[in-house]
Amino acid sequence: MPALLRPALTALGLACLLSAASLASSGTALAQAKQQAAPAQQAAPAQAQAPALKQIALTDKQLDGVLAAQKDMDAITEKLPENTAPDQKVIGQLDGVAKKNGFASYDDYNNVVDNISLVLGGFDPATKKYVGTEAVIKAQIAQVQADKKMPAKDKKEALDELNEALKTPAPQIENKANIDLVGKYYDKLVAALGDDQN
Repeated sequence: MPALLRPALTALGLACLLSAASLASSGTALAQAKQQAAPAQQAAPAQAQAPALKQIALTDKQLDGVLAAQKDMDAITEKLPENTAPDQKVIGQLDGVAKKNGFASYDDYNNVVDNISLVLGGFDPATKKYVGTEAVIKAQIAQVQADKKMPAKDKKEALDELNEALKTPAPQIENKANIDLVGKYYDKLVAALGDDQN
């Protein structure tokens, strides 16, 4: 999805979602680190303009709606050029898909996705248990450090980016029940939203 379509949650929140998806798909440490860093670099400028995440208590209905809408959302956004703002016609299409799947608007849909992403970023992809974003990033750092096949330059770049992500903590999850709910849908969400973020 082009970066301008959805305001950045936080560099770390989006990066952690990506890392959860990439680790779950058993990619290499280099690919994981690069995927971790890419949204952080793209989201950083948007952070200054983006409003703070409005945390909400998620429901099964909202998660089902996100999963149901994802294929149609992707079909619309995949056609857009990278880093371009959608025109009113595209926004209308996105609003239509959101409303068809139980959301008040595309903005409402995005807020739910951002809340899901915040929680997903703290899940350990290996155990599928919530451990927090800091623990996930530290595990990625250890994985990159242990990778003997990664070129030194790439390893340094990946470690620099992961260490920078550690300095930008994600917001605390205000609705603790969201952790259990997202955990219940973990595999489906990573499959749907992970592809969306790549």
